[in-house]
Amino acid sequence: MRCLVTGATGYIGGRLVPRLLAAGHDVRCLARRAARLRDVPWSGQVEIAEGDLSRAETLPEALAGVEVAYYLVHSLGQAGFEATDRQAATNFATAARAAGVRRIVYLGGPEPAADDPTTSPHLRSRSEVGRILRESGVPTVVLRAAVIIGSGSASFEMLRYLTERLPVMVTPRWVTNRIQPIAVRDVLYYLVGCADLPEEVDRGFDIAGPDVLTFGEMMQRYARVAGLPRRLLLPVRPLTPTLSSYWVGLVTPVPNSLARPLVASLIHEAVAHEHDIAGYLPDPPGGLTGFDEAVALALAKVRDAQVETRWSTAAGSNAPAEPLPSDPDWSGGTAYTDIRERAVEASPEALWRVIEGVGGEHGWYSFPLAWTVRGWLDKLVGGVGLRRGRRHPHQLRVGEALDFWRVEEIVPGEMLRLRAEMRLPGRAWLELRVQRGEDGAVRYRQRAVFLPHGLAGHAYWAAVAPFHAVVFGGMARNITARAEG
Repeated sequence: MRCLVTGATGYIGGRLVPRLLAAGHDVRCLARRAARLRDVPWSGQVEIAEGDLSRAETLPEALAGVEVAYYLVHSLGQAGFEATDRQAATNFATAARAAGVRRIVYLGGPEPAADDPTTSPHLRSRSEVGRILRESGVPTVVLRAAVIIGSGSASFEMLRYLTERLPVMVTPRWVTNRIQPIAVRDVLYYLVGCADLPEEVDRGFDIAGPDVLTFGEMMQRYARVAGLPRRLLLPVRPLTPTLSSYWVGLVTPVPNSLARPLVASLIHEAVAHEHDIAGYLPDPPGGLTGFDEAVALALAKVRDAQVETRWSTAAGSNAPAEPLPSDPDWSGGTAYTDIRERAVEASPEALWRVIEGVGGEHGWYSFPLAWTVRGWLDKLVGGVGLRRGRRHPHQLRVGEALDFWRVEEIVPGEMLRLRAEMRLPGRAWLELRVQRGEDGAVRYRQRAVFLPHGLAGHAYWAAVAPFHAVVFGGMARNITARAEG
């Protein structure tokens, strides 16, 4: 069966594709840029179609010949995400019907009460997208999941960091709301199974794990599985969802823009009202995964550096991007650069290992306090901060988040180019290269480029330029020293 997966660069889509392939399906992935999927392990086994759900004219070719289309995208965390998601779903529904698609499968959230004025925009939007897809005339299955527990998911990262970093917490009222979480492995089981459902199935299903817990209980159970002492939770009624989101944004890797809608969704109880899907798809072999087992599996993946996908790979990746200018006059104006080169008494392979390992737990090889302060300042103004870390301690892929950078290009053994995603009055890149001379000599070349936006951009560069000798100079010295060591 030919399947189209939208959101293949995201958390769920990136895990669904290899499982569809293992089930014997032919898979086509829709991506804005094919390069975003270049480095994933299964890239050679799929067809990649370039397209954009916001541009209806790019969809007919992507959907041609498709029998089952998976809709796994959303604009959560972006300004105006409700309107963006509404238009994208409308474009996709229209194109799917015109292409003769046999089934649409959509992963949404809990169904909010129709008359509840406190419904979060996040849940309201997810419900609206499901309704638009079902009204397309194409038989559609909407899977409604609450909190998904798996290594790298935004919900799991929130739970993990809050529990591990804060043994004593002042908590908002929503920690007493009931939630029925589901393991990511069970979500993927249902998604794969939906490809073979009878054509007449056209409805929504609640999917959830076997445990109904409050968020506070989830934190205590996480602590127990992780071998941590019991946490002390002190509920405070005035702590609103908005204030809670800022608190979550500061303590966890999840930025405020994403924490806000996630926290707003937690003010509603999210418990499955039915398990009708069992009439079409039996429970996974061995039964649905319990909360404790799901946490243990996720922690094992993190410990063993086997995290397949992370929320941060997709979150923010739709931000406007321009290629790194190779010429200072490329932009028609000023491009500030800081270039450092050093000879290296080490093999190119040793230097590359250090370059590809930058960030995350390895740090940035210069003035750690400066990087930490910059990360905190970015968090305070609503940016992503440094805590996103990296998916794998030694390997990078195009499109992955790396602290407050994103991997824009990587040429294994030669070049790593990062695009800044911290809050800046302009655009910035950092490029790290291994250079080989004709005489066999190895050199390290590091280039920072900043395109200022208005007067604030020029003022920003002038303010930070005095620190470059310490930050960028130290980085070049320490990276080469690490390679030599």
